[in-house]
Amino acid sequence: MEQERKFTAFEEVQAHEVYGLKPELVRAIVEALDEGRDDDVRTLAVPLHYSDAADLIERLTPEQRRKLVDLLHPDFEPEILTELDEAVRDEVIEHLGFANFATMIGELDSDDAVYIVDQLEPDEQARVLAALSAEDRAIVEQGLAFPEYSAGRLMQRELVAVPSYWTIGETIDHLREGRAVPEEFYDVYVVDPRHRPVGHVRLAKLLRSKRPVRLRDIVESDVQPIPVTTDQEEVAFLFRQHNLVSAPVVDAAGRLIGTITVDDVVDVIDEEAADDMLRLAGVTETDLYRAVIDTTRARSRWLLVNIGTAFFVSAVIGLFQATLQQVVALAVLMPIVASMGGNAGTQTLAVAVRALAMKELTPTNALRVIGKEALVGLSNGLIFAVPSGLAAWLWFNDPIIGLVIGAAMIINLFVAGLAGTLVPLTLERMGVDPAVASSVFLTTLTDSIGFFAFLGLATLFLL
Repeated sequence: MEQERKFTAFEEVQAHEVYGLKPELVRAIVEALDEGRDDDVRTLAVPLHYSDAADLIERLTPEQRRKLVDLLHPDFEPEILTELDEAVRDEVIEHLGFANFATMIGELDSDDAVYIVDQLEPDEQARVLAALSAEDRAIVEQGLAFPEYSAGRLMQRELVAVPSYWTIGETIDHLREGRAVPEEFYDVYVVDPRHRPVGHVRLAKLLRSKRPVRLRDIVESDVQPIPVTTDQEEVAFLFRQHNLVSAPVVDAAGRLIGTITVDDVVDVIDEEAADDMLRLAGVTETDLYRAVIDTTRARSRWLLVNIGTAFFVSAVIGLFQATLQQVVALAVLMPIVASMGGNAGTQTLAVAVRALAMKELTPTNALRVIGKEALVGLSNGLIFAVPSGLAAWLWFNDPIIGLVIGAAMIINLFVAGLAGTLVPLTLERMGVDPAVASSVFLTTLTDSIGFFAFLGLATLFLL
């Protein structure tokens, strides 16, 4: 009766009515898993969208995950694998078993299959490929042959391509037959005899046209083929700039070999944004589900770089050791100048890195942006120099100390605005990802220049 009462409390939480994964539903499933109410788990979990099911699996403990995967196994959607964190996906794949996993790969769209297989170790890739049908294996191998993060990895092979002399009626009949037609698509591509795209017809326009009309009479020739080696960031930029829903992908000879759809581009935009955000913090990937030792090892690399730059900043302070010994108040006020410069520089850096990623900051407007950010830094320096100087004057009853900290504030915030744009621009020119290394160089610059300006001015005016 107790089990029946607990489940009744959640009977109104129907999985197909949930937009996203609600905490009440998760709690209900966890309780049912822990109490062994398998039918209740399936009732709540099976109707979930595959992305919500992936979220649910990630929120469970390893033991609960295994139980849930076992219960979902007859209805386990292969698309769930594409939404899982890599560490959790490895757990699920190991529990599913190799045979079941290989079968699921064969059921995925070609782009998703390539994505999943690419995440495997080389020996595991070989085993999966050997278990696939000859057709599926050829598609996955071709996808893996393209450069990582390229249009070739992003595209799906399933598409609709027809000649321009076909009529609307012939095209619709071909789609209804369902042979070699993808489950979801937005455009019908019109190709020439060499299988090069010459245009496209949107499904809405196709359905509104009369059956006798030929495709050549309604085709839109503004098609923008994407070379198969194009970087995925360039693909996302093209979709964003031209409001595309789908676009054809062509090989070196211009032949149509695949299509990229907006749902995949949304994933790219999200992935690139998250990647830039993590790299700004010195983290290369999300490690929420990784083991402690792996997370420690990954994060310690950038901490090693940071400690090197910290010693450099300490060396700058060491140049003024005699000054600090004679004017103790400087040691109290030093962190103010450094923190203000660091925060101001980080603000500018975030804007600059995003602008570079969005192609809004280019060589044509770089000087104008650098000048603007330097002026913003100088203006903020002037604004905050006055209250900082007055506060230091009143605190230590010395107007010279107030003058020193105010002047150092102006210098450091000006440098922060300048460096916040120059550092990422310089790194990009050198072929280094600005999101990875900018913060280290920026912090070093603002700290060292801030301390040098503050202690240098103090030495000049106080001693």
